[in-house]
Amino acid sequence: MSPVVVIISACGFPGRYLCRHFSRQGREVVAIDRHPHGWSGDGMFLEWDGKSQGPWSLALEGAEAVIDLTDHPDHHESRTISQAIGSCKTAPQLWLQVGNADFYPSHTPTAQDEWTGKPGTGPRSDRAIAREAAFFSAPAPAATRKVLLRTGHIMAHDPGSLFHQLWKLAAQGIGGTAGEPAQRVSWIHAEDFLRAVEFIIQTPLLSGILNCASPEHPTRRDFMRILRETAGMPLGIPVKNWGAGTPWIKPTRLHDAGFCWRWSQPAHAVANLEQRPQLDGFFRKPTPRCVGARVWLPATTR
Repeated sequence: MSPVVVIISACGFPGRYLCRHFSRQGREVVAIDRHPHGWSGDGMFLEWDGKSQGPWSLALEGAEAVIDLTDHPDHHESRTISQAIGSCKTAPQLWLQVGNADFYPSHTPTAQDEWTGKPGTGPRSDRAIAREAAFFSAPAPAATRKVLLRTGHIMAHDPGSLFHQLWKLAAQGIGGTAGEPAQRVSWIHAEDFLRAVEFIIQTPLLSGILNCASPEHPTRRDFMRILRETAGMPLGIPVKNWGAGTPWIKPTRLHDAGFCWRWSQPAHAVANLEQRPQLDGFFRKPTPRCVGARVWLPATTR
C-alpha cells in the first residue's frame, strides 16, 4: 500500500493544496474536516466534529503523517487527535501541527528564530502560546514524532491567501504603501511550503518547533511595489490598514537541516504566482517554452 497522509481541517486554503500535493506524490490522502465544503476532491473525505472519536480515527492507523491545520480557541482538537493516535495499534510516524507565527511579537527590529525568539504579548500571542502548549502537552506514543510549524504568510493566487487580496488591490491601483511601510513581511511561496512539509516528513531527526518562511524578508513598501510592477500598474494609492502586524521570523532550523528554497526572491515568487491562479492553475503542468528553430515550426510538428 502507498503511504497514508492524513490532513485534518483539509478544506481550508492550505489543506486543499496539501491534499492535491500528496495525492500527486502517490500518497493515500485522507481529508478530515467538519464538512466537505471547499475540499479539493483528492483522496477520501471523512467528517468529524473536532471533539469525538469516529470512523476518521481509524484513518490514523500506521499513517506516514498526520497534519493538523486546525485553529480553534478551545483546543479540543489536540486532545481528540491525541486520543485517536493513542488508540492506534501502529502509531503514526509524524504528528505535524501547522500554525502561524503569532507566538512572536508583531514588531521587532530583528528576525525571530526558534532558538532566541521571545513570546509576544496580547490576545494573538496568548492564543498562539495556548495552542502550542495544548499540542505539546497532548500525549503521543514514543514512535510518533511531533513537529510544530510556525509559518509566515503562505502565498498563492487563491482567495484564501493574503497574496490574492493584495494582488487585487495592486491591480486596481490601490497598491501603495500598506500599513507600516517599513515592517518586514514573513512569507513563503505555497510550493516551498508544500516542499517544506515533505522535507519534514522525510527528515526523521527534525522535531519540536520550526519556523517556515522565506529567508528573504521584504518590507511592506517593497512587497507592494513588486506587486504593482508585476501587475503593470503605475499607480499605487496608499492603504491605511493591512491587518494587524505580523511577526518577522527567520527559518533557522529548516536552513540548518539542509532545506533549499526554490522561491526565495519576492519578485520571482510574485511573477510565478501571477501565472498560477487558484488550485488547478497552481498544479497545472507548465507549457514548455519554444526556443530556437522550434519557434518557427508549426504547432502540429513540435
